[in-house]
Amino acid sequence: MAKLTTPRIQAFRDDLLASLSRAQAKKVLTSLKSLLKDAQRRGNVSQNVALGVSITRDNRTKRKLKVGVDIPTPDEIKRVVNAAKGRARSLIVTVIFTGLRSSELRGLRWSDVDLKGGILHVRQRADRYNEIGKPKSEAGERVIPLGPFVVNTLKEWKLACPKGELDLVFPNTLGKIWDHADIVSRYLWPTMIAAGVIVPAKDADGKPLTDKDGGPVMEAKYTGLHALRHFYASWLINRVRDGGLELPPKSVQARMGHSSIVVTMEPPIRQQR
Repeated sequence: MAKLTTPRIQAFRDDLLASLSRAQAKKVLTSLKSLLKDAQRRGNVSQNVALGVSITRDNRTKRKLKVGVDIPTPDEIKRVVNAAKGRARSLIVTVIFTGLRSSELRGLRWSDVDLKGGILHVRQRADRYNEIGKPKSEAGERVIPLGPFVVNTLKEWKLACPKGELDLVFPNTLGKIWDHADIVSRYLWPTMIAAGVIVPAKDADGKPLTDKDGGPVMEAKYTGLHALRHFYASWLINRVRDGGLELPPKSVQARMGHSSIVVTMEPPIRQQR
């Protein structure tokens, strides 16, 4: 528990929302906060790092996401791609340019990736319990085009990818389902830090953390893979002159796997046009 940090809790929150309903995710997060509160009372931890992490009731109360704060900018994405190495590179490139949810990424099979045709089929996902199942909704089953850069990246990765019975594109080193928290903490955060996409780390009270020499402690600016999914959505809908694909809303909805066009066109995406 002493090794828990607010970014880790935030990533856990994102994982919950990707796997459970908002109500269920909120219950789990509330229970975690209670456990850490009790641990703090007993002196097992110095602070409740989950205190500042929350799940709002619904979309009406959800804070609007901002580019450069919640959604990576094109320049940040370029820096992250350039900094990504080894196992992290193929995974991060795929998320950025397909918008897959973490569960869909972890459940993706090579048999669902047509590198010759340049398309990817979303047919299954791996939930937070590492159980394989169908996508979250009927709209979740979809076909996503792959650009040449993604295809070439995946071709290179396929040669080094660990083999396993599940035929996963992004398995762990044993060829089994890769844990979401491990992907984020061991690959996404270090890549962002290497790319200089960082912000000063803060404690539960919002105060900047410092190292033993008094210098600021820096951490990854974006805490979860969902930020890269948000970027993909904005890239699809942004105008061509702004570097986007300028696709029709229904096409964006289909690629994102949204069951409702309302979700696709909510303010966090529209604001980047």
